[in-house]
Amino acid sequence: MSILIKDVLVDGSLTSIYIEGNRIAAIGGKARVEADTVIDGKQKAAIPGFVNTHTHAAMTLLRSYADDLPLQEWLEKAIWPREAKIEPQDIYWGTKLACLEMIKGGTTAFNDMYFHMEHAARAVKEMGLRAVLSEGFIDLRDPDMGEQLLKKQTSTIRKIEGTGTDRIKAALGPHAIYTVSRESLQAIKELSDAKGYPVHLHLAETRREVEDCVSTQGMRPVKYLESLGLLSRQLLAAHCCWLEPEEIDLLARGGVRVSHCPVSNMKLGSGAMPYRSLREAGVLVSLGTDGPASNNNLDMLESMKFAALLQKFANADPTVLPAAEVVEMATLGGARALGIDSGLLEEGRLADVILIDLRRPELNPLHDLKSLLVFSAHGNVVDTVICDGQVLMRARKVPGEAEIVRKASEAGRDLASRE
Repeated sequence: MSILIKDVLVDGSLTSIYIEGNRIAAIGGKARVEADTVIDGKQKAAIPGFVNTHTHAAMTLLRSYADDLPLQEWLEKAIWPREAKIEPQDIYWGTKLACLEMIKGGTTAFNDMYFHMEHAARAVKEMGLRAVLSEGFIDLRDPDMGEQLLKKQTSTIRKIEGTGTDRIKAALGPHAIYTVSRESLQAIKELSDAKGYPVHLHLAETRREVEDCVSTQGMRPVKYLESLGLLSRQLLAAHCCWLEPEEIDLLARGGVRVSHCPVSNMKLGSGAMPYRSLREAGVLVSLGTDGPASNNNLDMLESMKFAALLQKFANADPTVLPAAEVVEMATLGGARALGIDSGLLEEGRLADVILIDLRRPELNPLHDLKSLLVFSAHGNVVDTVICDGQVLMRARKVPGEAEIVRKASEAGRDLASRE
């Protein structure tokens, strides 16, 4: 299978991109003039697909279900009781809806934590995206419950790995230090060390989390994770709003990857990640939308704008997190965080490419494409999506989207009405 994107704007120059199999084979003069699929790139710009490093995809079914609440009340009184009634088929359709939304917005890979993840894996495989999938682990600090959940965790990992595609990887998903026992965190660390699985965790999201950790463990969250040996390149920590300088140094020394989720942090009043300090310390910071029930969408372009604005506002400095840096967070930064050989349009890289429609009014005049993408655009400027060398969307049409929306809507209404 080969694809030729003819006469497309790449980094300010008009050129062509030739894709063979699932890799970018040539750009520019070496690009072939024929291919199995030829895409006219006129009035379009090619950029790497976006990588969403923190979300809970099937929470599309709970979008708008419990808004305008503090995080703990949102979780404990609204979300968790409803999630207790969720069924595997709900996860399948909720994830398909999320994948559809991400494709429409130019996302080609995502890092997901939720439940019944073998069914999420089936949905992702059918939709053609890349994903790192982790079964959410919550033992409510009960080690006995944790032992049972660890068995389920390993069983789910085997099923995820059995999907038969390199696009889908398995990870471990301890929810947070306040929902997982010390014993389970230690067991997860040992499993990660033994098998090489990444670990996906919420960390230092709220002031209350920090205060509770100091009260129960006698130390702040990052120090607590260090005491368990969990600070490593295997760990991807979401949020990280409440960090002291010493904790930032610990994250940097451990090689921990961090996902910035500005929209949910603002919506839930959680706080603002100390991005500048993390970046200066050498921490790899990528971008996540968080789940569709706390964002409430999966639009990475919108999250790019919020990331830039939040950091400028929080630091009272308009030079913090400029547009080019935000675009890098959402592409190469995310690819590096998830260990994916994409994020740049280079020969030999995985063919995860999106085409931006430059005829959109909000993208004109075209002084600086990266600034326009961050500060002017939303997901509907994406015209074409290619992931792993396969065209998933062309001219904003995704095969089967009407049925996905219908089935997911039915599943969401049914979930909300369950007693």
